[in-house]
Amino acid sequence: MKAASPTLDELRRYAIARSLFKPTTLPRAIAKLGFVQADPMRAPARAQDLILRHRVTNYRAGELEQRYARLKIEEDCFVNYGFVPRDWLPLLHPRTPRKTWDAATHERAQALLAAVRERGPTHPKSLLDEFAHHGRMPGYWGGELNVSTQLLDGLHYRGHLRVKRRDQGTRIYEAISHPEQDQSDAARLERATLLLDRVVALYAPLPSASLGYLTSLLGYGVPHLRAEARHAFSKAARTRYAHAIVDGQTWYWPADENPRSKRHAPDERLRLLAPFDPVVWDRRRFETLWGWEYKFEAYVPAEKRRMGHYALPLLWGEEMLGWANLRLDKGRLKHELGFIGARPKGAAFKLALAEELERMRLFLGCE
Repeated sequence: MKAASPTLDELRRYAIARSLFKPTTLPRAIAKLGFVQADPMRAPARAQDLILRHRVTNYRAGELEQRYARLKIEEDCFVNYGFVPRDWLPLLHPRTPRKTWDAATHERAQALLAAVRERGPTHPKSLLDEFAHHGRMPGYWGGELNVSTQLLDGLHYRGHLRVKRRDQGTRIYEAISHPEQDQSDAARLERATLLLDRVVALYAPLPSASLGYLTSLLGYGVPHLRAEARHAFSKAARTRYAHAIVDGQTWYWPADENPRSKRHAPDERLRLLAPFDPVVWDRRRFETLWGWEYKFEAYVPAEKRRMGHYALPLLWGEEMLGWANLRLDKGRLKHELGFIGARPKGAAFKLALAEELERMRLFLGCE
């Protein structure tokens, strides 16, 4: 599927236009994206909300959580943790984790699963007294968590539980079972290839190294298909996806799309993007397309940060000019900007920034 080679400028415009499509309804936006990465940190809103606000008409922070139970989506693991269409589940499950539980852990997990099956939709706190004897253990990001809470998370990952809804951010679980899948070599390879298609559809255009990295990340969502995913990347990518060598790198994109199309012309809107937005997620591609290194520094000690705690890349038209750090102070939105070069002068940038900050205020529901 050899396509005419685009220029780097055309790839940049294509990357922006195909991901930042015209805002639509929430179900349609999720279907178009396929996967929405989630993150619990609010700075000033969760990543999933910051991603969706550019793609859903009149979207408000927290709307995904509020409407989740009525949408045909699931919280699950793909290349990262987030939200996937429910019809993806047969590609992801039954999931066999790389690390198996020992007998004692398995027994405790089965007791928890039995309790959830008996009770129906279950808040983790309602299990604390009954399973307090499980004790506590270190959390992922410091501090301690109840072992029962960690086991519920493990049962969810293994496909025995699903998230029914959220209660003030806390997962409410219910039991679920997934049908067995065809385990023949051909069927396993087909599922891995279809998942790789979804990776390309979300993050294209992708340099070969980035597609290889995302293939390895599929091992999080389908650890049982790691070998098949690698095979799909190494053996099928060049025949399944359009590709071209641009400035010494091989780039991939869906076979039915044309990066050189004139319809990829950028608009003049200024956008503050989430660190995990598909436009900026791939840091390798980011540096190739815009010529500077963007880093997510939320977990970097404050004194070592160059951009700030939760720097949002600042996209104006097709140029990535710098970043912004936003915070709420007594209900008012405060912002600090950083630029790679000089701050743009003139009324056009000032107006575009003011409009984006006003959109952010409406999205956050603040003054």
